[in-house]
Amino acid sequence: MARAGASTVAIVGAGAVGATLAYALLMQGAARRVVLHDVNRAKVEAEALDLAHGIQFMPHAQIIGSDDVEACRGADVVVITAGAKQRAGQTRLDLAASTVGLMRTLVPRLTAVAPDAIFLMVTNPVDIVTQAALTISGLPREQLFGSGTVLDTSRLRYRIAQETGIAASNIHAYVVGEHGDSELVLWSSAMIGAVPLLDWSSTHAPLLDEPSRAAIAEEVVTAAYRIIEGKGATNYAVALAAVGIIQAVLRAENRVLPVSTLLTDYVGISGVCLSVPTVVGGDGAQERLLPPMTPSEQAGLRASAEHIRAVARELGF
Repeated sequence: MARAGASTVAIVGAGAVGATLAYALLMQGAARRVVLHDVNRAKVEAEALDLAHGIQFMPHAQIIGSDDVEACRGADVVVITAGAKQRAGQTRLDLAASTVGLMRTLVPRLTAVAPDAIFLMVTNPVDIVTQAALTISGLPREQLFGSGTVLDTSRLRYRIAQETGIAASNIHAYVVGEHGDSELVLWSSAMIGAVPLLDWSSTHAPLLDEPSRAAIAEEVVTAAYRIIEGKGATNYAVALAAVGIIQAVLRAENRVLPVSTLLTDYVGISGVCLSVPTVVGGDGAQERLLPPMTPSEQAGLRASAEHIRAVARELGF
């Protein structure tokens, strides 16, 4: 179901990620109407006004800032970025309890005003937040899902592009599992153009041997921590990743993106939200694709699932 046209995207949370996402949506012309909602009225109105003052330099659109959830009514896509801020040295899972508490209040209010919207969860820890929001809302997993490892996958492709000198758009590799410390790279199915990545070092300089791949994977896992230590928050790349997901929905693109959805019998994993390559289009998160995986990759994905499941269980989900 295409959602193009006079589309409305509601962003809940006017912090660094939410405000940057609003800016990115407007600059790319991804939505005709962007609503920024936050409980801090002065902050959200100021952010919206600052953006509105630059509307003449963007594709035609409207930006609204409000502390009233009614502003989100009838939105085509609702993006939730609100939550506790991740501090230096703090893992995403440390945020879980307080953020889930917020979702218990926030999600019912949003589904009441935008029952037909596609809901995209960006708030960390995104897998736990997605699972909690699904339970709280009762929405189908196609309609509510998380941004997952879309950003991590972009970080991975950037690093491979740096090592090989090949454009990132021609790197086809995925990070799957938790958006966090237990995530893993599916090296066995990764491609550079039409060349299997694992064969690259046999025909080129040995840039992607096993030690190099391990170093890249470690950089991807720890990237957010380094950025938070240096500037206090990650906001640009995650906003751009979210725009990519939103455009896949609004334009019914059927893009393959590693979003976080509730899995059912996926390499033996059920009942937990994790990221795997998924077709994202007008109806939300659709078919989950199963790329080739080695036994060790399958084991890593199951371990990541158990890591998330343990936290979800502690929180009552």
